[in-house]
Amino acid sequence: MAAPKAPVLNGNGKKSKDLALDADVFGVDVKPHLVHETVRAEFAAARAGMKSVKSRGLVRGGRAKPWRQKGTGRARQGTIRAVQWRGGGVAFAPRTNFEVKVNRKERRAAFRAALSDHAQAGTIAVLGAGFDEPSAKGAASLIGAWGQELPLLVVAAPDEESLIKSFRNLAKVLVTVPGELEVSELVWARSLLVSEAALEQVQKKAGVA
Repeated sequence: MAAPKAPVLNGNGKKSKDLALDADVFGVDVKPHLVHETVRAEFAAARAGMKSVKSRGLVRGGRAKPWRQKGTGRARQGTIRAVQWRGGGVAFAPRTNFEVKVNRKERRAAFRAALSDHAQAGTIAVLGAGFDEPSAKGAASLIGAWGQELPLLVVAAPDEESLIKSFRNLAKVLVTVPGELEVSELVWARSLLVSEAALEQVQKKAGVA
């Protein structure tokens, strides 16, 4: 299988050359079920879980029976933590933890698969020329010259402030840095633009060198 390639775009959005991509990151088999589980895990982790109620195991007190089992004329009770007591626990409490377990090896495999999907579809490009100063007009012109579908995901190095500011306010464009790049964002995007400075960091995040 030939090594995957991506066009290197100049500041005008025109291809200056083709860049060979790391086959271990951008040339792997895409496993949809693994990508799906990872996206589920990322969405679940983003849920705030703001509801807060106590089950009977979390309510204070109630270690001893409130009265003896027989002879009082009242119904038997085991603890004042029970749900029928005022101040007791809540029955069928809503979930506050939505965690979906996906281990690190699977996350990295899904990350590589999402990148490979863009490489195979030809929807990835590397931005060779940076922006000396912020220019939303220049960024929009670059996107138009490249000619790929939106939404677009732009991955820039943290110190590329001019590049980040140029793209971040454009419609249907999401800008992120390699350390915060997630599989769900790669799946959401129809096209992917990575700066040369960020490419090595993306490959490192994928678990390769």
